[in-house]
Amino acid sequence: MILAVDAHACGEPGRVIVGGVLDVPGDTLFEKKTYLEAHRDEVRTRMLQEPRGYPALCCNLIVPPVHPDADAGFIIMEQTEYPAMSGSNTICVATVLLETGMVAAEEPITNIILEAPAGLIAIQAQVSGGKVRNVTFENVPAFAVHVDKKIEVPELGEVSVDVAYGGMFYTIADAEQLGIELVPENGQEIARVGEMIKAATREQLPVEHPENPRISGVTISQLSGPPNRRGADRRNAVVVSSGTLDWQRPATWTGVLDRSPCGTGTCAKMAVLHAKGDLPLGRDFVHESILGTTFVGRLERTVRIGPYEGVVPTICGSAWITGFSKYVVDPDDPFPNGFTVGDIWG
Repeated sequence: MILAVDAHACGEPGRVIVGGVLDVPGDTLFEKKTYLEAHRDEVRTRMLQEPRGYPALCCNLIVPPVHPDADAGFIIMEQTEYPAMSGSNTICVATVLLETGMVAAEEPITNIILEAPAGLIAIQAQVSGGKVRNVTFENVPAFAVHVDKKIEVPELGEVSVDVAYGGMFYTIADAEQLGIELVPENGQEIARVGEMIKAATREQLPVEHPENPRISGVTISQLSGPPNRRGADRRNAVVVSSGTLDWQRPATWTGVLDRSPCGTGTCAKMAVLHAKGDLPLGRDFVHESILGTTFVGRLERTVRIGPYEGVVPTICGSAWITGFSKYVVDPDDPFPNGFTVGDIWG
């Protein structure tokens, strides 16, 4: 039996496993992530694929922290990868830990440290009446690798993209050049175009994290456009791959939209804007999701990341618990570890 708390951060669902999965080996959270990926991937497929999951769902496994300063550790699992960091998942995890009492909460402000595979994440939660009203976290450094680069994309022709790291490597393209309005009704076309741009970027603009070469390659895409909501700076649509990826067969890929403004995607976008001279340190950047929800980002300071000038960003957003579940596997179940079907999974 696996015990999980379901939540969403500004629309993005993030399931949090709080019991039923033993700790995994590893001297660091990154090593634990790697072990889970290599030897226990059935946990991810069981919880994220049908019949217990669906394409837009993310999942997080709470584990004991390795670093002595951390209050809890978590491993992020998505449909096609184990990202080192995720903003919406961090907000979901912090909210679940504090609202369930797994980590003690103090009002009006609770300060804790979570350990992700990417490193230590400082959390400041605003708490009132036992409810976490919002979560602000300091992310790992973000940095732009390529700015205003032209790539060739089948069907689309020449597309200008930026490539940046915000916890994952993103390719970011302005939606205006593609003639796509970032609204839910265009979700299918946004996902299709986003996957195509990602495939072309991955082939033509290889990237590698200078401090951890095991984090390499663009794995996620973002279309950026003008905001719809008053007070927002930009609207984005982040496309997350669903189904098992075969990088040699991009025609088999399919994607789903991040329902939230995307924390790591916001950090990557802010790093690009800073590199272009369009976003100074200390200014709030309000990023709007395709649903109209918002995260507030800010660049706190600069830092050197190998050959790149990076920035240390913070993100503020909110999450809400939606359910408490006990998941089981009947010994006669023909699909103990889940399945995908091409009608929605590609």
